[in-house]
Parts: sequence; C-alpha cells; structure tokens
Amino acid sequence: MSQRRILHSLLLAFCATAVAAPVSAAPKGQGELLVGNKSAASVWRLDMADGGKAGEAATGQGPHEIAVAPDRRRAVVADYGTAAAPGNTLTVLDLAGGASRTIMLGENTHPHGLRFLPGGRRLLATTEGSDALTVVDIEAGAVEHVIGIGPGKGHMVALSAEGGVAYVSKVGSGQLVRVDLAAALAAGDDAARAAAVREAPAGAGAEGIDVAPDGTVWVGNREDGTVTVHDPESLAVLDTLSSPGFPIRLVFTPDGRHALVTNARAATLSVFDAASRKPVATVSLEPEGVALHETMLGRAALPIGAIADPAGGRVFVAISGADRIAVLDTATWTVSEYWETGREPDALGIVAP
Repeated sequence: MSQRRILHSLLLAFCATAVAAPVSAAPKGQGELLVGNKSAASVWRLDMADGGKAGEAATGQGPHEIAVAPDRRRAVVADYGTAAAPGNTLTVLDLAGGASRTIMLGENTHPHGLRFLPGGRRLLATTEGSDALTVVDIEAGAVEHVIGIGPGKGHMVALSAEGGVAYVSKVGSGQLVRVDLAAALAAGDDAARAAAVREAPAGAGAEGIDVAPDGTVWVGNREDGTVTVHDPESLAVLDTLSSPGFPIRLVFTPDGRHALVTNARAATLSVFDAASRKPVATVSLEPEGVALHETMLGRAALPIGAIADPAGGRVFVAISGADRIAVLDTATWTVSEYWETGREPDALGIVAP
C-alpha cells in the first residue's frame, strides 16, 4: 500500500465525530453481555444475572464485531455496512454511560475483525475494502497504520499471547495470514512492510480464528466443515478436526480448556478439548417454539457469535435467525435458557464487573 494512500487514510481518520448517545450505567452484579444486532444497527446491554435489557446504543449499519477494552471502560464496534453501502467507521461506546463517538476509517472500508493491542489504546481492525489490517488509535480517533495483507477477504483477526503477532483468516481465499506487528509497524516502505506478512492455506471459507493456550492457531473453515490447527511460526497444518455444518466462529474459553465452534447451518456448537483436540460435546442450538426469520442461509437458527463467561460455568451464543442468546451450562453442555435480543444478533462482548 502506497505512502500516499496511507496519508490519505490518516487525514480522513482525524474527522472522528461524537454523537450524543448515552449507553447506560456501568455494569452491575455479574456484569453485562454486549450484543451487536446486525439488522437493527444497535448494541444491547444484557444483565448477565438474568438477561434483562440494561441499555441500548446506536451503531453504524451492520455492526459485525465488538471488542471490549482491557479497562472495561469502552467497547468498539465494527460498522461493516452493506454490500451496496460499505461501512468505513468504528463506533466507540463509553461503558460508563457517556456519549458514544464515531471514528472514520477513510478508504479502509468493511471493517470486521477487531482486537485491542496490549495497553488498550490501539486496536487492530481487518478492513476488507482495502485488503488491510488497520491499526487505530482509539484515544486520538485516528488511523495510525495500514498494513496491507493482500486480496482474499481478510475477515477475522486473533493475537498471540504477548500481542506481538496477529493472525488473520481470509474467508475468500481460505488462507491464514501471519503478521509480525513490530516489523510491520517499523517498516519504512511497502516492500519492508510486505516482508512482515506471510500466509499459508487453511481451508475453504477460513473464518473463525483464535490462538490456543499452547500458541497454536485454530481456524474454522466453514465451506470444508473443518477446524485446522496451525503451527504459529510456519503456519503448517498440524491437525484437522471435523466440525460439520458451516463452522463460522471459533473461540477458547477463558480458562483455556475448551475450543468453542459455532456451526451456522447445522445450528450446533462443537466443543473440543484444547489440549487433546478431541471432541467433548455437540450442542443443539435450535430453539423450540421460536419463530425463525430469513437469514443469509435461508430460514435457519444460524448461531454465529460465541463467548464464555469469565467467571466460568456458562457460554453465550448469538442465535441470529431467532433473535435470541442461547445460554449454555458448561457442566452438562446443554442450553439452560434463551434471552431475547434485537434483530439478528451476531457479535458478542462481555463487560466484567
């Protein structure tokens, strides 16, 4: 990516604007679950004690992912937009109840995967429209760096434990990308920056991604119905696990014991032992007696986002086709209840007390 293009993005990014939209009071009790409602352009705050709605904030069109800052005082939402009107903003929510604000990304459109870098001031965002991993200074409200990762629709991003390496899944080309962040950010020209980026095959429709406690990188390949486990340095495939039914998101529980994979077409959650890589459970997520609406896969429950309660004992899954959150009991790996959301829930975040 040219220096002129980067400077153009930086100038546009300083046009960050504020909107007077208080979010709600600070979390109480067991904390709050943040739910991005894609078709409603909103984030709901649900009390994790009982699923009651504690607040709501407007976002840009198509909120696809949510990242909660390490200090739990703000959350960032990727305003993906639509195919006809690509989004190029991030919505920053003040979790203490202040006004939200918008950060402009310029030509870096279709922001999607989000991860805070150590310290919580800077954030990584995949921007599909510019084939890049974009680094944003949240406090300044500005694009700081644009790291080109090449075509293939870089979609989701994960970080190594120390935060020095980013991994991006390319849903279009089925590739896994490794970015040495220190080298990329210090590079003085496009050639040096490109040298900090490597990629290798994962599987068709590579999308869900996370880093395991042992440092390996796990990728859910939705078209193949598999999870591939990769060496963090060479990106070589070390293992291939079966997760049929369009595996679309993959996350590890906070204790590192389990990998959770949502299978959108099958309406199931695959649970794997992180150490042995063996299946533990397959949980049905089809809510009984709840009317489903049309989704990108037709009339389906369509589970997408998943996140585990840091206090243990529960996992939350966004059921996009039913406008519900499935609450799972990890002792039995069964659904204990469903909570109502806005239209088409997808992204999830947790604000711990």
